[in-house]
Amino acid sequence: MWTLNPEYESRRKRRIAWAVAAMLFGGSVTNYLDRAVLGVVMPQIRRDLVLTNQQYGWVVNAFLVAYMISYVLGGRLADRFGYRRVVAYAISAWSLAGMSHALVRGLGSLASVRAALGLGEAAFYPAAIAGISAWFPPKDRAKAVGLVLSALSVGTLLAVPMVAWITVRYGWRASFLATGAVGFLLLPPWRMLHRRAGEGWGAACPATRGNLSRGASTPLAFVLRTRKYWCALAARSCSDAAWYFYLFWMPGYFQEARGLSIETVGRLLWIPYLAAGVGAVAGAWFSSVLMHRGFSLDRARKAVMLPSAALGSLGALSYFAVDCRLAIAIVAVALLGHQSWSSNLHTAISEISPPEHVAVLYGMTGAAGTLMGAAAQLVIGPIVDAAGYRSVFVGAGLIYVAAAFLLVAAGRIEEIRPRAGTPRVSA
Repeated sequence: MWTLNPEYESRRKRRIAWAVAAMLFGGSVTNYLDRAVLGVVMPQIRRDLVLTNQQYGWVVNAFLVAYMISYVLGGRLADRFGYRRVVAYAISAWSLAGMSHALVRGLGSLASVRAALGLGEAAFYPAAIAGISAWFPPKDRAKAVGLVLSALSVGTLLAVPMVAWITVRYGWRASFLATGAVGFLLLPPWRMLHRRAGEGWGAACPATRGNLSRGASTPLAFVLRTRKYWCALAARSCSDAAWYFYLFWMPGYFQEARGLSIETVGRLLWIPYLAAGVGAVAGAWFSSVLMHRGFSLDRARKAVMLPSAALGSLGALSYFAVDCRLAIAIVAVALLGHQSWSSNLHTAISEISPPEHVAVLYGMTGAAGTLMGAAAQLVIGPIVDAAGYRSVFVGAGLIYVAAAFLLVAAGRIEEIRPRAGTPRVSA
């Protein structure tokens, strides 16, 4: 009987795995491209729709609340129906919602389409992490996660000059139409890839085959009773809140508080997002290199994450920089640290989660981070209206210190499973 050469088969699986990761990278780019448009044109929208900073915070919250709900729902759907379908549906939903921003006429309609955008975008990430967990073994998983997270920065980086250029020439409504349409271009190649590879390849990957084929699973309720999971969830919640501040408020801050024009913002503000993308890839690859050199999973991840959190805390200094370019440089360092931290933390969450619950457990951490970000918006808007940005920047820096302490409190980074003698349940 004719059989495939095992070495050839292994190389084929790796090629398919990286093709899946590349497509998820493209999806993540368009996800953040659509998300970041509002922050770039915030002053223009506030002026045209007559919104205060507090009302803008409500609009951001409409997105974040919907995002929080969809993070858990998307994770549950990905575990049940597979990452391939959920990714395709998510891209379609958020692209349509992004284009709908061009039709808004006031606070209510803007909040509504923003919520629809959040519902579509959040479902993508737990499905993407589930796909990566299926295709990549632990030593290479952070590389794929880092690639997908670097796309967050690439999407935001592209959004600033692209949206600024379109807005200056055609108005802010046209910027939503143009960026929202991009996502639909990803759907045909995504379907073609999986017609060739089949989702069964991922399900048969050595990274997950062992746990799922035994017919036993770690109960989800057991995982939700562990300190390890809740500390990891809280650590992500802290750093996500800081990231949402930089994403939604930084372009407006440099226009309103620093006096930069939207054209200047378009020329300069891509720098912090480029640094963030470099941090995502470099942090992920460095921890993988350490593991290939014999470091344990726990030691390799923390050797990167703790210094990265320290870099993230430096963002507090950007407010006090007299020179605007120095302030942007400090933010760039902070975002480099944030994404280096995030690429390893997001991977670690998938590594402490039992394979059969990866998407939903990851989705719950994302929902918690979004909830923290939404709660922060209720405070940021009134603080900025009343006293400016100083306290907000300081808080965004200190929150990384809390996240680092929570990481240490979580204990070893390893899969959560019942101790010997603890009853397990059938999957």
